[in-house]
Amino acid sequence: MQYLVSVIHDSGTPGTDEEMAAIDVFNAKLQAEGHWVFAGGLGTTDNATVVDNRGAQAVVTDGPFVETKEYLVGFWIIEAPDLDVALALAAEGSKACHRKIEVRPIL
Repeated sequence: MQYLVSVIHDSGTPGTDEEMAAIDVFNAKLQAEGHWVFAGGLGTTDNATVVDNRGAQAVVTDGPFVETKEYLVGFWIIEAPDLDVALALAAEGSKACHRKIEVRPIL
């Protein structure tokens, strides 16, 4: 089963040197244990663009989809046998990046 592990934070500032080093260690563990699928950090919401093509023509607007105090700043896609393992890995990821984490199964 694959899971999207979203990293949530209240600013778009990158992690500290210590956090980035801890993330590197966590990423290496995911890879070594066969949980790694893909991961990435995201640009700031100032660089976001929303495209809505549900009407007669596409509407393109600058900025994040919603105004909120917290934003998606990065993610992992992991492979785990069940939700308990995914949550345990997410707890380690949260500790490494010092951010909140949301876990969702990929359907």
